[in-house]
Amino acid sequence: MDVTQAHGLTTVLDAMADGIYIVNDDYVVEFMNKAMIRVFGDGVGKKCHEVINHAKAPCPWCRAREVFDNRQSTQEEVYVPMVEKTYDLLEIPLHNTDGSISKLSIYRDITQRKDQEYRLKVSRESFRSLFEHVAAGVYISSKEGRFLDANPALLDMLGYADKDEFLGLDLARDIYLKAEERARFQQMIEKNGRVIDYEVDFRKKDGTPITVMLTAHVRYDAQGGVKGYEGICVDQSQRKKMEQELKNAHDFLNNVIQSSPNAIIGTDMQGDIIIWNQGAEETLGYAASETIDRMKVQEMYPGDMARKVMQMMRSADFGGKGKLRSYPITFRAKDGRSVEGSLSANIIYDETGKEMASVGIFVDLEERLSMERKLHKTQEQLLQSEKLAAMGRLTSQIAHELNNPLYGIMNTLELMKTEIPTGNKRRKLLEMSLSETVRVTDMLRKMLSFSKPDQEQRSPVDINTILDEILLLYEKQLWEHSIKVVHSFADNLGNVFASKNQLRQVFLNLISNARDAMPEGGRLTVVTEGDNYFVHITITDNGVGIKKEHLDLIFETFFTTKTDSVKGVGLGLSVCYGFIKDHGGDIKVESRLGEGTTFSISLPVYRKNNGNE
Repeated sequence: MDVTQAHGLTTVLDAMADGIYIVNDDYVVEFMNKAMIRVFGDGVGKKCHEVINHAKAPCPWCRAREVFDNRQSTQEEVYVPMVEKTYDLLEIPLHNTDGSISKLSIYRDITQRKDQEYRLKVSRESFRSLFEHVAAGVYISSKEGRFLDANPALLDMLGYADKDEFLGLDLARDIYLKAEERARFQQMIEKNGRVIDYEVDFRKKDGTPITVMLTAHVRYDAQGGVKGYEGICVDQSQRKKMEQELKNAHDFLNNVIQSSPNAIIGTDMQGDIIIWNQGAEETLGYAASETIDRMKVQEMYPGDMARKVMQMMRSADFGGKGKLRSYPITFRAKDGRSVEGSLSANIIYDETGKEMASVGIFVDLEERLSMERKLHKTQEQLLQSEKLAAMGRLTSQIAHELNNPLYGIMNTLELMKTEIPTGNKRRKLLEMSLSETVRVTDMLRKMLSFSKPDQEQRSPVDINTILDEILLLYEKQLWEHSIKVVHSFADNLGNVFASKNQLRQVFLNLISNARDAMPEGGRLTVVTEGDNYFVHITITDNGVGIKKEHLDLIFETFFTTKTDSVKGVGLGLSVCYGFIKDHGGDIKVESRLGEGTTFSISLPVYRKNNGNE
């Protein structure tokens, strides 16, 4: 073509929106229009693959040889990474006047169209995936009452396995439990364009009814006419089941609250009572009808204690913020009496952390506190008994030690009297000395009588019962010392003929010693066994143990391993030893330092004809 024609062609190509360039059979760019230059830069005189792909070798999608060698046009979609665009690429052979062939390439940017196609494809796939996998039943139906499509959830809900069978059903006849409900549904949806949460009864394949919640809208044709409906069905049996489960959970929680033997009291943040269980009724005497929404919890506390309880719950020092753990407190009952116990309480917060209410569990400890007072009194009596027993033993020893020399003195004085005449002044002095000696011996006899008071009345007793009572008495104290109690009482254990009070003192003393031997907590094991002749009791702790050199001394009067004078003066075990021996039994001890101690007691089985009584 001449220059004028070439210039005209260039003008036309520059005016085109598509990118266009021409290369010779050596891949050298001979021409680029303005649209091509805007995207790839001016590459005239360079290799085309250097301009398009910034590569030294031809582009991966290059089909230039087909154009040059076969004189054929090619068309394909290519993605150019350097500019992140997708093009519809058309390449045409150009026959030059000198007989050579050039290649004209037209790059039409289809990036936006491809993106739209991709998004549409993803949207369709997502919709189909949602349609197929959503847990609710989804369907498309015609106005005439046939299913056009339905998802697996709807088939499963209505009991169908074959989709083709399902699509052949008549909705009014086969799906709706009542055919007239289908007509009513159509009237509502065509009037309003949709229905929301419409509860209706469908029929499953096996004929059983199922209640569903139906939400649907109208499908219109191009002229605006109704051509069908799209709907979502939610099986209400699941909702009703959940409602029933929620009701059951609520009833269960209420039963737990009501059946608790402890008082459970709930209040709002103004102090108005909103929960009052049977335990509260029994403990404090008020009926629920008298307290709920009628009374404030402040009326149950003495003085300003209600405000102090809230302050403690809001502090982190009593079990953590919002909590109060096992705090000793006194409530005021309906009859005016004070009820001692332990209060554990919580503040209830909403999702924003705002205080909504509080709930507390009050444990009536009146009986336990009474038992603790009884235990304390028994321990005091035990200590006093130990002191008296030790004094008695000491007195007895002193009396025995003095009696022997006194009787020697008396005999000597009597002999001396025979050698001195009656009227002699020295005889009077001997008689006075003898009289005083006799007075001293009488005094010692009275001391011996005092040191051996009448023995307590003995009777057949059950060792298991005594131990069970003592463990119950010590239960809270041992628990507070983190001591776990394990007991194994033999069945059909024979009775022993004994003083119940003295045996109680023995067992109380041994358990008290075991507790003191486990300051960091531990395990206390109490076991009873028996045969035809003896009842055996073992009391074992895993505490600090006793030094080997002390084992032979622990039953001695006034010997103690305790450094705290408040805990003992060394009388307990010697008294225990005396009581057991006095009952015809035996007591032994085994111990390893750092491992624990075991006391073993044996007492003869009671028989009426064996001389126990």
